[in-house]
Amino acid sequence: MSPALMVPLSEFMMGMGALRQARYVNNHLFQHLKRFTSEQQSMSVDVIRKAYQATEEGFLSLVTRQWPTNPQIAAVGSCCLVGVICNGTLYIANLGDSRAVLGRVVKATGEVLSIQLSVEHNASIESVRQELHSLHPDDSHIVVLKHNVWRVKGLIQISRSIGDVYLKKTEFNREPLYTKFRLREPFRRPILSSEPSISVHPLKPQDQFIIFASDGLWEHLSNQEAVDIVQNHPRNGSARRLVKTALQEAAKKREMRYSDLKKIDRGVRRHFHDDITVIVVFLDSNLVSRASSVRCPNVSVRGGGINLPPNTLAPATPTEASST
Repeated sequence: MSPALMVPLSEFMMGMGALRQARYVNNHLFQHLKRFTSEQQSMSVDVIRKAYQATEEGFLSLVTRQWPTNPQIAAVGSCCLVGVICNGTLYIANLGDSRAVLGRVVKATGEVLSIQLSVEHNASIESVRQELHSLHPDDSHIVVLKHNVWRVKGLIQISRSIGDVYLKKTEFNREPLYTKFRLREPFRRPILSSEPSISVHPLKPQDQFIIFASDGLWEHLSNQEAVDIVQNHPRNGSARRLVKTALQEAAKKREMRYSDLKKIDRGVRRHFHDDITVIVVFLDSNLVSRASSVRCPNVSVRGGGINLPPNTLAPATPTEASST
C-alpha cells in the first residue's frame, strides 16, 4: 500500500500558551486523520473535514476543562493549513491566512509558474468581509477598519481558525477573560468558523514542488517570487532560504540591515515582522504517477514539526524552516 503524506502547518495567533496550542493542532489533527482514513479505508474531503471538526471539538473540551484555572486559553487560536498526497491526488485544507503554492513547469518554455492552491480567510480580503456581513446581517461592526487593518469585531484578522473559542462560544467571552478580548454585548451565533476550505488537485508530471507557508512569508514575497527562489536554487535548504529572503525584505522595509534584525530579541521582533513558518515539499513525478494506481488507506508519514527518516516518503520530500 502507498502511504499518504500529510503536511500540517499550524500558526499560533494570539493568547498565552499559543505555541502549545499549535502543537496540539498538529498532533491531534494527524491522529484524527489517521483514524478517519482507516475507518473509511480511503482519503477524501469528508475524512479531512471530520479530522478538523474532531480537532476543534477536542480543543473546545480542553478549554472547558481548563477555564476555571486558565481562562485565557479561550483566547488562544491557530491557523491550520494541511496538504495530503494520496493516490496521485493532492488535498489542500486551510483555516486562516496561511497559503499553499504549487510550482508547475510549462512544457513549452520550461518556465515554472506559481499556482495558488489554498483559499485564505483574512478580513483584508473583500470576499471574506462580504461573507461575514452575510452571516451577521444585524451586526454593523462585524468587521472594523482599525489602524488601517480590517479586523473581525476589531480584534482579529482571520475569520476561521481552530480555537479562539472566545469568539465562538459566548460563555467564554466574559470575566475573568482579559478585557481586551471581551465584547460589549453577547453574540447569538459563532463569530469565527472552524470549517476549512478544502480543494482537490490531481497531480501532474510537470508539478515540481509545493510551498506551504504562514502569512508572514507572503507579506514580503509574491507567489511567483517564492516559486522562483525555490526553482533557481538547490533543493537543500529551500525553506530556510525563503525565510531568509522574507526577513531581508522585512529589514529593507524598516530601513535596517538584515544582520541587525536578526539580533533583535524574539519577543520584540514581532513588532518588525510576523512569525514565518515554511515547508517545501518536492514532488517526484514518476513515483507520484506510480502511486496514483494504489489505494492508500494508511496515513503513515507526515511533514511539519518532525524529522522524517530518508526513503520513507515515496512521492515527496519535505524541507522546513521557521522564524519567530
